[in-house]
Amino acid sequence: MTLDLTIAIPVKNEGTDLLACLNVIGHDFAKRVVVIDSGSSDATPSIAKEWGADVVDFAWDGQFPKKRNWFLRDHPPETKWVLFLDADEHLTSVFKEELRATLPKTEHVGFWLHYTIYFLGGELKHGYPLEKLALFQVGSGEYERIDETGWSKLDMEIHEHPILDGTLGTIRSKIDHRDFRPLHHYIAKHNEYSSWEAARFQVRSEEDRASMTWKQRLKYRIVTSPLAGPVYFVGAYFFMRGFLDGSRGFVFALLKMSYFTQVYCKIREARQATELR
Repeated sequence: MTLDLTIAIPVKNEGTDLLACLNVIGHDFAKRVVVIDSGSSDATPSIAKEWGADVVDFAWDGQFPKKRNWFLRDHPPETKWVLFLDADEHLTSVFKEELRATLPKTEHVGFWLHYTIYFLGGELKHGYPLEKLALFQVGSGEYERIDETGWSKLDMEIHEHPILDGTLGTIRSKIDHRDFRPLHHYIAKHNEYSSWEAARFQVRSEEDRASMTWKQRLKYRIVTSPLAGPVYFVGAYFFMRGFLDGSRGFVFALLKMSYFTQVYCKIREARQATELR
């Protein structure tokens, strides 16, 4: 059964991962597969076209909308559902079967999805789960709008979540997030993300707060404390049983603790700079 679904894959220079991602989707699972390309200099666009995916080109001007909202607004899918997928995310057979069983009869307008996490050569089975609201009905909403003029260098929604008009469900089967890039990439990425989080904290509006999930509200309440990192570590390593992943679970919890500590320090630094003006 082909689902009334568009799978949208935002990319830039993903030639190494894209073909495997497309192959596990297959040609008979979704009505349409679209690759949204940000000026790749490698073979990404040709790989997508040769496989049979549609390719649309995106050039960010530094303003709203970013990549995913731009696609929803300028190239609205004609299907009932849209799933945003990264090039290193593989749809598993059990995930596809759960979608086939769920989407035709659901009353929800969107679904939280779960993903595997790989770290230091193996999959982490414990700790906080990786989840995203990446599957929803076309026309039910779009990703939250944040004033990022002048400070954000990310051309795609990363931490923003969709704001949807309706109820949400959960797909339990995991998407296989096959991110095997080296540790220096992980550290550099989270340095960039922590800067984004700190800047986002400074520009929150009442409208932003109203649209946040309870997890976002809790996060922004905690990151103003120097205990933000240790609180995460205790939760991930002890309460969420990260210790069962051995030394990899311990180091992963430490690095995430460092990430939230960075967010706290960057918020404090920004506040001090403002006070000195």
